[in-house]
Amino acid sequence: MSTAMSISHKSKKKARQEGPAAAMRDVSRYLMGTYRRPPIVFVRGEGCYLYDHRGKKYLDFLGGLAVNALGYSHPRLVKVMRREAGRAVHFSNLFHHSFQGPLARKLVDWSGLDRVFFTNSGTEAIEGALKLARLVAHQRGVTGKTRILAMENSFHGRTFGALSVTHPAKYREPFAPLVPGVEFVRFNDTSDLEAKFDDSVCAIVVEAIQGEGGIFPMSGAFWTRARELATHYGAALIADEIQCGLGRTGRAFAYQRHVGLPDIAVVAKPLAGGLPLGAILAQGSFAEAFSPGLHGSTFGGGPFTCAVALEFLETIEDEELLDNIRQRGAQLRAGLSRMGAEFDFIRELRGEGLMFGLELSVEGKTYVANALKQGLIINCTHDRVIRLLPPYIVTERQVADFLARLRTVFARTKRPAGLASAPTDADSPRALIAAR
Repeated sequence: MSTAMSISHKSKKKARQEGPAAAMRDVSRYLMGTYRRPPIVFVRGEGCYLYDHRGKKYLDFLGGLAVNALGYSHPRLVKVMRREAGRAVHFSNLFHHSFQGPLARKLVDWSGLDRVFFTNSGTEAIEGALKLARLVAHQRGVTGKTRILAMENSFHGRTFGALSVTHPAKYREPFAPLVPGVEFVRFNDTSDLEAKFDDSVCAIVVEAIQGEGGIFPMSGAFWTRARELATHYGAALIADEIQCGLGRTGRAFAYQRHVGLPDIAVVAKPLAGGLPLGAILAQGSFAEAFSPGLHGSTFGGGPFTCAVALEFLETIEDEELLDNIRQRGAQLRAGLSRMGAEFDFIRELRGEGLMFGLELSVEGKTYVANALKQGLIINCTHDRVIRLLPPYIVTERQVADFLARLRTVFARTKRPAGLASAPTDADSPRALIAAR
């Protein structure tokens, strides 16, 4: 046995003996420092629950950041994974396989769009959508049609193009200069939209509900005007449905709450039940711009991920989970609204289906940490917004349990510093929560 193999064997044996502590030490020593994590190692999940290395059980109302829409170890997904792992995990996209076409057809049926391209992730889907919009503008022969409009408070990913249409400075500035030609529009401000839209715009990128930005729904008036202006100027209306799509709001796609389709939509997160898969969906007049060689992906749309994604969508249909999302969402909204009337640091409740943001007048990280101690998984975005993204399979009893435990967390946690000035009557917690 070589020295290297001997060392590797000893390292593996030592790691097994030391378990989670060794795993966390390896993270500290060998991984790049891009995440802040509590000293917990999750070892398995089942349904809406996770279990850590000590055996503690957690009710997950974050769903792996909107990825685990069917919870953990869903029997239908597990069955398909086991079956396909024994057949083929990957084929080159130079050849056909049995699942890519049927999955594309299912996404077309759900979305109302015409054609699909598969990617590895959401940020890659955004990159491809921006490329497609620029390509269409070039092929139509319009000189100087390269500008892209995006929304203030937006988040679309961490690769260069996606970061260029992401608004918060904390994400953008460390990597400047980014892709030129991007201008940001005030969210839900139709006057600002009209002022910045002209014939030089090739695309406008929107989220029907801003996710990372704090769960802000787009108004019907703004969507309609964006659709009108994109049509008038021959620009692509790109809907980022990475977090809010594929059933999250109780609709197949969040943009379906509005009138009119986007030209391009992107999805990812829950699509393959926890496996990495994204997609670009487009109307035919845009999709036809791509021809062989203009775009591609090594791993996007392989047989393993596509088979699981097809099973994911069929499970939503077969188990009528859109109905459950709407019912449990109504239950969750009612309970959170009651809390808003009870705790004066809750400023506003926003969202739809099983996608909610509870905005506080204080920083939320202390509540998130204390919730974790109580066996609840939630997170905080934009410093003060408690974000909730539970699995679609969540039950009435689990929602009730979550609400009771969250109320206990709010009641027992010492209020963090930084309380904002008292709201006016018009902006009181009760009025703001009722308004959404």
